[in-house]
Amino acid sequence: MLIRLADENDIDQLIKMRWDFTFEFSTVLEEEDEVYEEFYSECKQFLTSALKSKNWFVWVADVDGRIVSHVYLELVQKVPRPGRITNPYVYMTNVYTIPEQRGRGIGSNMFQKIEEWAKFQMYEFIIVWPSEWSTEFYERNGYKLCKEPMELSFL
Repeated sequence: MLIRLADENDIDQLIKMRWDFTFEFSTVLEEEDEVYEEFYSECKQFLTSALKSKNWFVWVADVDGRIVSHVYLELVQKVPRPGRITNPYVYMTNVYTIPEQRGRGIGSNMFQKIEEWAKFQMYEFIIVWPSEWSTEFYERNGYKLCKEPMELSFL
């Protein structure tokens, strides 16, 4: 297994995995081919732009050319503050391992690699909003619950 940053050659696999991830855990949406085409176009545009940017990093676990797990990271720039060096922090999202590869330590191995990378880059911290069922996984990997954020929702 190779843990690496994704590149443009991975986009089709990443799109399909995002689709599968959504429908594996959704109780509201239903799969339809015509919707996939629309989603594919939107997601491809996003990933093409994200992978070229210096703000998004998609880590993947690759087994013989097949992506079996991914973690998306976005850098969040902070406003400079007097008296300290201002480093960005990392927002983690879209953490997914395909069902047949779960329970093999792949996610934990990816988190270890990401932690090493983030420390080397001198990012301040990594934040994630886990789902109810994934909290235990994050805790096993050193993450701690923090106060709930506040939001102003428009949808």
